Amino acid sequence: MEDEITALVERIGSAAGGSEVRVACAESLTSGQIASALGAGESSSDWFAGGVVAYHREAKYRALGVERGPVVCETAAAQMAAGVAELMGADIAVSVTGVGGPDEQDGQPVGTVYLGVTTPKRGYVQQHRFHGDPGEILEATKRQALIALAEAVESDD
Repeated sequence: MEDEITALVERIGSAAGGSEVRVACAESLTSGQIASALGAGESSSDWFAGGVVAYHREAKYRALGVERGPVVCETAAAQMAAGVAELMGADIAVSVTGVGGPDEQDGQPVGTVYLGVTTPKRGYVQQHRFHGDPGEILEATKRQALIALAEAVESDD
């Protein structure tokens, strides 16, 4: 899995660095794992603007401009991505919010993940249901977020 993560970060770095695009991330569920992977990328200081770990719901409201209410939902994921892009001065951002377990949250079952992406031209949210223990859910979330980020950076959208 680590080889795949490294390859995804290389894709992001190559596409972002070549086009002078800055990327950022906002994380809840993954607690900084996405930012750590991006920061370990080659020449990341050229293309990685930074990330925000807003684990507690109040942190999402205050730091990222998420409206008060459920935080494991499509709206929160979209607002997290837009909020971190603005905060970091990034062109493209990804966000993740979800339920790693052991209990449900905001009426969502364990394994529910919302992944937000914002680009200069659009924003969108993906919903995923991952299975396994909390570590497996977090790893799947990190992988999917990096895939979405790579696709957004490589796209003309």
